[in-house]
Amino acid sequence: MKYRYLYGDCLVRMAELPACSVHAIVTDPPYGLEFMGKEWDRFVPAPRRVAGTGGSEAPFAAHAVALTPKRGRAFQDWCETWAAECLRVLKPGGHLLAFGGTRTWHRLAVAIEDAGFEIRDSIAWMYGSGFPKSLDVSKAIDKAAGVEREVVGTRTSAYGTDTATGGPATPEAEKWDGWGTALKPAFEPIIVARKPLSSKTVAANVLAHGTGAINIDGARVGASGGGTVCGHRDAAGRCLGHANAGRSTSGETIHGPESAPGGRWPANVILDEEAGLLLDKQTGILTSGNAVVGTGAGARKGQTYSGPSTGLIASVYADSGGASRFFYCAKVSKSERNAGLTNINIHPTVKPIALMRYLTKLVTPPGGIVLDPFMGSGSTGVACVKEKFSFIGIEKEKEYLEIAKARIRHSMKGRL
Repeated sequence: MKYRYLYGDCLVRMAELPACSVHAIVTDPPYGLEFMGKEWDRFVPAPRRVAGTGGSEAPFAAHAVALTPKRGRAFQDWCETWAAECLRVLKPGGHLLAFGGTRTWHRLAVAIEDAGFEIRDSIAWMYGSGFPKSLDVSKAIDKAAGVEREVVGTRTSAYGTDTATGGPATPEAEKWDGWGTALKPAFEPIIVARKPLSSKTVAANVLAHGTGAINIDGARVGASGGGTVCGHRDAAGRCLGHANAGRSTSGETIHGPESAPGGRWPANVILDEEAGLLLDKQTGILTSGNAVVGTGAGARKGQTYSGPSTGLIASVYADSGGASRFFYCAKVSKSERNAGLTNINIHPTVKPIALMRYLTKLVTPPGGIVLDPFMGSGSTGVACVKEKFSFIGIEKEKEYLEIAKARIRHSMKGRL
């Protein structure tokens, strides 16, 4: 397997890659939300640039502005530009998986489609550990009136320590007590897109290019208990430790062989372990019945059911557990974030390696090449090492590039 790291603007570096040279693109691009005030997540209107022409200038000027329709359009135009380059370097039938933000993913989807891709689906990655970032309207009213609330102490949480104040100090603030401006974030959408086939059929395209289909069996959810098979193990197969070490109940980590046969058909919903446990707590233990294959005297019980005249097959299992057993679960840990690094991983949006392994395996043929034009801290690259795919990563932030390289090198030693 080969691993390449390209420093610079993805539009410039992708223009250096040959056309139809990669099998899949799995990436987490900027969302256009000014996330944590980062320069790379700000977009304002500027002249559009033609993909593949190179040049060192940024596609859009970086300024802190409100999330307006014009700014949304600027973000969409930029996404269409890099998506067009993705289309060029992908083999016919190759898939693009791109994470998006809940407020801007519609722009991302339209941009990818306008670049020439077919939108095949979207995946919802749901998690239970999101932190609400909402304005307290009642407090804002008191502050605007110049009234200070009484300080009653401090409070400490996983997100730090802050001052605890008393209730509303003005009648107007009392009226709007309990009102805010945002929901708690609990999912990220992932666009599933495909470059048009060069052959008349998927079968012919797969034979010609190794692309066009998704790896259903390789991404099945384990039938016995749900969750994901533990991949955080040493060379002897011993678990190196994680939040669910030693447990294998629904929605948690399974310590079974990765080659275990069968499993549920992969869904377009993915849960992390916390969301899975919350779902299981709500649903309790559920049991799936045995399906009947065929009808009449020759009918028999089994694990598949073929619908009348459709030719489609859906997997059904006589298993039990919480609702999360239908879905794959993954969660990033502090040790996973920082493995192989001298200092802490400062990237603000690190994706779980198990999640990225699942996604890369879903759309990449054995031994294929995966491109990530927004490499960040390298989780996609680590996933490719684990799944034995070749990898090309592009990153324009030097500090993130070095983090990614260190994490990927560490994973090559079987330590991540």
